[in-house]
Amino acid sequence: MNGWVALMVAAVAISLIFLIGWIWARKINNYSLVDAVWAFGIGLISASWLVAGGLTIKTSVAAGLVLLWSIRLGWHLQRRIRKVYPEEDSRYVKLRELWKDRECVAFFLFFQSQAVSVILLALPFLLVALDSADAWSVWETMGLIAVVIGVAGEAIADEQIARFKTRNQGSGGVCREGLWGYSRHPNYFFESVIWLGFYLYACGSEWGWATVHAPAIIIYLLLRVTGIPPTEAAAVQRKGDAYRHYQRTVSAFIPWFPKTKY
Repeated sequence: MNGWVALMVAAVAISLIFLIGWIWARKINNYSLVDAVWAFGIGLISASWLVAGGLTIKTSVAAGLVLLWSIRLGWHLQRRIRKVYPEEDSRYVKLRELWKDRECVAFFLFFQSQAVSVILLALPFLLVALDSADAWSVWETMGLIAVVIGVAGEAIADEQIARFKTRNQGSGGVCREGLWGYSRHPNYFFESVIWLGFYLYACGSEWGWATVHAPAIIIYLLLRVTGIPPTEAAAVQRKGDAYRHYQRTVSAFIPWFPKTKY
């Protein structure tokens, strides 16, 4: 497999996928679906590279890991989007307000920027696919363990918050059940563990170490951009002092024992 050809084909394919996603979002007047397209897109591109490169034990396991993450997260996101439809994620409501005079073009460019991010984040799997050596090393083992722990932890966190919301609709209460009693964002924490696992796995292939940008981008976005900041701002607005107390007593990201009893 020629790496540059694979990269160009994938770039065109994912750009078209996000174009279709943008058209669909315009049709239903809800841009939240970009999150699910993003998750499914990374799995599709990564698995396609790994299959095209020839299935070996190493590439097969890598494809299984990225598809496990992609399908679980993508399915969870689309189910959440459908459940609250036509309500739109607060992030995109704010972007509508910011781009109200150029919403159509701005969201088109936003969707295409997400297509670029898919390619950048999938690069660890391209290097695994291009690696001619099929030798299994400690890197693949560490990556496999980290990804499995991350996917399991994220799935548990998502299920716990979903159950809480179902039982406490409109109550204004704060979920402190299970993992949420030790981290305000355990789903984000385990997402970062998954991407560190993907990186560790890629380190077993030639030049895989150079894809450190992938977990770095994810962790930066979770901590500073699209993850914790807007989520907490919205939570404070909805729940007020109850959430402020939660902020004072529970770790923001890394699970840890709460500061005080509640």
